[in-house]
Amino acid sequence: MTLTRFSKFAVFVLVFNLLVIVWGAYVRHTGSGAGCGSHWPLCNGEVFPRSPRLETIIEYSHRLMSGLTLLFVIALVVFAFRAFPKGHGSRAGSVLSLTFTIFSALIGAGLVLFGLVELNDSMARAVTLSAHLINTMLLLGALTLTAWWGAGGKPVQMRGQGAAGWLVAGGSFAVLLVGMSGAVTSLGDTLFPRDSSAQVIQEGLSVTGHFLIRLRLWHPFIAVCAGMYLFFMAAVLSDTSRNSTAHALLRLVVALVLTQIGLGLISVWLKAPTALALLHLFLADLLWIATVLAGAAVLSTQSRDARVVALEGSQSTA
Repeated sequence: MTLTRFSKFAVFVLVFNLLVIVWGAYVRHTGSGAGCGSHWPLCNGEVFPRSPRLETIIEYSHRLMSGLTLLFVIALVVFAFRAFPKGHGSRAGSVLSLTFTIFSALIGAGLVLFGLVELNDSMARAVTLSAHLINTMLLLGALTLTAWWGAGGKPVQMRGQGAAGWLVAGGSFAVLLVGMSGAVTSLGDTLFPRDSSAQVIQEGLSVTGHFLIRLRLWHPFIAVCAGMYLFFMAAVLSDTSRNSTAHALLRLVVALVLTQIGLGLISVWLKAPTALALLHLFLADLLWIATVLAGAAVLSTQSRDARVVALEGSQSTA
């Protein structure tokens, strides 16, 4: 694989999106989601807010970064269509990236226009936030594959992959599920901070407690189950795949899972401080990117052909 000008630009867009995501989480943790009032795309009815409060600066800067993301992704689409022939994976990946970027902007606008920000603790906010998280992760996945194929990564083929395809699909779903539960948990930690873990557990087990408080107990359980599955997936795929790149990426997945579990325990002990929550989110995004890349390497046509050759060789030997 070679880092071409296109793949370098795609990686830049991917990294910039990671920064936008982390800053968006900071907006939520600081309660700055209403910094521009109920106006969108204007900020408090103005293009450039005058004498802004700190909350306005935080929210407005996030909007500016999101606007730049849209411009970067549009440029990525144009670049892909100029650099690659019809049917190339980077073309499809860039178009998907643009689609998910537009959806992200629309969901973000809905959060503001419908007042699902600041201290809003409704089910509608939790559902919309979860949808926003899923869309964001799909955007990161599309950008990752766009860069991967732009650097010479082989196309992915699901047909004929056998158990490998199901294992990768299960791993992807597990990471998405953990991310979704983590987003809701983070919202609960922000809106309902507690002094001790014992208090969180006691209120979480109460049938009369707020649903955001009760859902906080599910995230660690989901995370541990998903981590165990990813360990299993990595072990099986490492044993069956002859792709050295896939082996390295699967080891990275395992390392990130272990890091996330340790960081999660520290976060619970320290009652989820903002800096630690942002780091936890950033590493979760890296885990998703590593999972997507590992899946692409395992399910590439090159890896599949190697497995077929190895299988035919073993059968002829027998």
